Amino acid sequence: MGRWDRAGRVAAYGAALALTPYLLIKVSWVVGSLLGLLPVGTGFGTAEWVVLNSATIGMAGIGIAVALALVRPWGMRIPAVPLAFCAWVGTGFLVPVLPYAVLSSLLGSEDGDPKSGSDAGPSMPAWEAALVQIGFVGMGLGLAIALPAYLRRRWPDAFAGRLGDGGEGSPRALPWTAVVGAAVGLVWLYWAVGGTAGVAHRGERDLPWYVLSGVFGLWAFVASAATCAAVRGRPARVPRWGPMVLGWLGSGSLFAWSGWKLPFTLYLAVAQPADAALPENLALAAVLHLAAVGAGAAMLRALVRTRLVSANA
Repeated sequence: MGRWDRAGRVAAYGAALALTPYLLIKVSWVVGSLLGLLPVGTGFGTAEWVVLNSATIGMAGIGIAVALALVRPWGMRIPAVPLAFCAWVGTGFLVPVLPYAVLSSLLGSEDGDPKSGSDAGPSMPAWEAALVQIGFVGMGLGLAIALPAYLRRRWPDAFAGRLGDGGEGSPRALPWTAVVGAAVGLVWLYWAVGGTAGVAHRGERDLPWYVLSGVFGLWAFVASAATCAAVRGRPARVPRWGPMVLGWLGSGSLFAWSGWKLPFTLYLAVAQPADAALPENLALAAVLHLAAVGAGAAMLRALVRTRLVSANA
């Protein structure tokens, strides 16, 4: 076993272990709210609260299973498509926000969940918030190490070669996904630097909202640039693994985070709870999230197709 495989093994088990407390916490929230032992989150009824946290329980369970699949022998035998999709969504959720998560931990932020509190508990104690934060950071770091090691074992030529070596498209072609991703990222960056157009509730903006808007905006631009480079085969002779990795992470961030935020945005638009609001205009936010989900999925498809064409060239 090589050093990369050993590091991936430790990282995969560490990721699964780190996320387990988060899973147990969410189970306790669901059970406690159903039994009337714990209050529900601000802006939610009991049914909505149970549905939301049941979804995160499922996501955490899938995350733990993916982490184990990256290191256990059975992970080399299961179908590649569902495993790759779950790993793509998982890394898109966690890896792009790792700097923010680590910084908020060091600063003692009470908002341990980078979802900007959309599923945070109504009175989360400090020890519980710390476990949630450890779960996110540990899972993100673990996937960042374990996934490349797994890909290296299962598809050793996935990121081999350099741009321009294979059958990439015309250098003049500009993928529509890059245009849409850059447009979405531009809006988020505009909000991050204090822009107010499209902001309906200025008083709801806080520091995490500004920072995360900037983080997601930057990753949208990274995804667009990386996908454009991979599809066009330019700049020539650049190692292909760079645009592929950045495109993987950026497209996953677009798809995962906007896919998570879109239902929550639609819920607020329909239910209009008096004690919960987003800073941005809900209609505009829904359009941006829908565009981001579509662009992220199309970027992944373009990256996969580009690699397949190059491999067969």
